[in-house]
Amino acid sequence: MNAELPPLVAPFRGERYAGGDRLSALIAPPYDVISREDRARYAALDPHNIVHLILPEAPSGGGGDRYAHAAALLAQWRASGVVQPDAGDSVYVVAQDYALPSGERRTRIGMFAAVRAEPFEARRVRPHEKTHSAPKADRLALLRATAANLESIFLLAPDADRKLAQALARRATGVPAAHAELDGVRIRLWIAAGEAATELARLAGQDRLYIADGHHRYETAVAYAREYPGADRVLSFIVSARDPGLTILPTHRIVFGTGRDPAKLVAGWREWFEVGRVAPCMDRLERLAELGRGRTACIVALPDDYDVTLVLKPDVKLDGIPGLGKSPQVRGLDVARVETLVVERILGAGTATPSLAYTPDARAAFDAVRSGRAAAAVLLNPTKVEEVFGVADAGDFMPPKSTYFVPKVPSGVVMRRLEGAMRGY
Repeated sequence: MNAELPPLVAPFRGERYAGGDRLSALIAPPYDVISREDRARYAALDPHNIVHLILPEAPSGGGGDRYAHAAALLAQWRASGVVQPDAGDSVYVVAQDYALPSGERRTRIGMFAAVRAEPFEARRVRPHEKTHSAPKADRLALLRATAANLESIFLLAPDADRKLAQALARRATGVPAAHAELDGVRIRLWIAAGEAATELARLAGQDRLYIADGHHRYETAVAYAREYPGADRVLSFIVSARDPGLTILPTHRIVFGTGRDPAKLVAGWREWFEVGRVAPCMDRLERLAELGRGRTACIVALPDDYDVTLVLKPDVKLDGIPGLGKSPQVRGLDVARVETLVVERILGAGTATPSLAYTPDARAAFDAVRSGRAAAAVLLNPTKVEEVFGVADAGDFMPPKSTYFVPKVPSGVVMRRLEGAMRGY
């Protein structure tokens, strides 16, 4: 890394809710995974729930600026002691205990820290997704109004020597400073200050970092730093890629529409795939994992219990297929191949205008077809962390909905007031 650049990761002075015993009623998932119904549910838990800030609504009566309303709420919460600053710069270690759809339980350990908000050209923070202007404009308006990181981005550290994972595991012991539960995920927080915080920041920032979730928020932070050069860091949750609790779920595709002929679809897929059927008594996900160990594979669920396995032929040539990706790293992804060769063909085969939905829940995907609500579901194996890194290193982008990291990083556990933003500090 360039020795002239400031440290990539640093401790920071966090702001947290006072009275940690009710933290469960105050936190929420990231803003971009909260539905309208879920927003109402979190908002009803407590008038100080973080959702009132990250998804602000105009004040009663309408016509007001919802971003200014969020800033006014935050100011009120600070003035009344609902939100209070910690004593000094720290790193905040968080363990999340959660269950996979299979029922297996895992614990993921990460740390909240302040990461340099610098352009991707510096190559110290690397993306794998394209972003869109509307979400960035929304987040920038909120950032300008509040001058605070109200929620974090989610970053992965390569951590080849596992030193970060080991150091975080050591810190995540003893009595936590706070604990909560969010949608079935148990959350525990420890605060590291002084030399312990400095060492964790050094370990997390000794190599490049990769964005797992929060591409729009990171780019927004970079844009904000151009306006306020002193506000050049962004609240980030950093997890070691070697953490045994790190999980990426697949995002299965559900196709809605009518008029699809399974026989014609299967005949077309034979050009690329070895086609089989799934026995009724067989576990679909276990079979999919088995088929995908060496080659790209998927299961297509069609009406009337017509479940097809597709395994890419070993000698098939994919280089000339349009839309498959510009780099070998993307063209090698299961999700890119399945999206282009399977999903797009289902979308284009019907007599009605199709629509596409996504879910990490295989049972929900199957149920949508079995109930007659969907024309097809395409089940995929999960993307691997090293594939995310490979695409990012190549400077390319994955297809939309290629990864689904679980659990989501909670918003409201810790916030960060921005320095150098000229807001009367």
